[in-house]
Amino acid sequence: MKRVLAVSCLLACGGHGGSNTGDAPPAPPPDASALPDTPAPPPDGPTYRFLCQAPPPEDAPNPTPPPMKSGCPTLVAGENTFTSSGATRTFQLVLPTTPVAGEVYPVMFMWYWLGGSSNGFISQGEVQAAVDDERFIAVVPDDIGADVLGTSFNTHWPFDITQTADRMTEEFAFFDDMLSCVEQQFAVNQNCVSTVGVSAGALFTDQLAQARSETLSSFISLSGGVDATIIKPWAQPDRALPAIVLWGGDGPPATQTKDILGCFGIGMDFSVASHDLEDGLVAGGDFFVECEHNCGHVEPPIDPPPGESKFAGIWDFAWQHPFWLAPGQSPYLTTGLPDTMPAWCGIGKGGATPRSDPTCPMTENPCAY
Repeated sequence: MKRVLAVSCLLACGGHGGSNTGDAPPAPPPDASALPDTPAPPPDGPTYRFLCQAPPPEDAPNPTPPPMKSGCPTLVAGENTFTSSGATRTFQLVLPTTPVAGEVYPVMFMWYWLGGSSNGFISQGEVQAAVDDERFIAVVPDDIGADVLGTSFNTHWPFDITQTADRMTEEFAFFDDMLSCVEQQFAVNQNCVSTVGVSAGALFTDQLAQARSETLSSFISLSGGVDATIIKPWAQPDRALPAIVLWGGDGPPATQTKDILGCFGIGMDFSVASHDLEDGLVAGGDFFVECEHNCGHVEPPIDPPPGESKFAGIWDFAWQHPFWLAPGQSPYLTTGLPDTMPAWCGIGKGGATPRSDPTCPMTENPCAY
């Protein structure tokens, strides 16, 4: 059953502060009773499926748009090519099959995993079905590679500590250029531009969220994180961002598996990296949903309600958290998590009840590419 949210306005207040103390005990999730009341909509007021469809409150902060890119191609559903930072880059667009006149679209960037591809993300994520149902534009970039210095290990996206500032800037500019071209051609809801990544794509997404916190409305990290030996750290961004932090288990005693992957002699512990990311979010006063399954480093074992697309809970989260929400605020603090969100998710650090179902998706070898 799809949730329909009635909204007249949501008051914005509060600030973004704090520092990542590392060893400090985690703060509890925000207390909904301490947040300002949200006025009830008038009986004849409009109803919105998502907060992203509601008008921003008066005097709400505005996101920073990307720099205007010149020479954008005529964008089409499927693959598109342009030049970004002097390099030829490609990306795919997934557009609603049946456009609606006057519709304004949220945008979701999707960064794939080791051994993945834009086609693979679109297929495995059932992205077309999600776009048609939830009415957004999906942007699925293609990588140009990122070798860990001194190795032949290509992580696809830059996120490790050996990547130079110039290489990171190049990939952030790629994001800017894609978004600029999309905004020039389509009616885009700038208050609802989000990003999701899986594995290597999540490790990059967590870096992008920091670099573009004034543009993005939220971010979703699926088996990603920060720190954890070779991964760049979390430096508190200029603005708090709502987030989903999901990983595949911490190992015994909570779960029988641990979200860990080793490729080409280099190991990455996504459970540790995800906890480190959560510590940074707690220190920054960010609202986030924690999700922990027990299948290790595989596709999240999400079983959506009947009639919903495969990852409906992920997309729902993005479109319920527009840019104009105040730091630390979320409609989920009042309503609880929607039924599209897995039962093994919860609000805040330690809020999840790890999944216990022994049935898991088939394990793939992402190092074999």
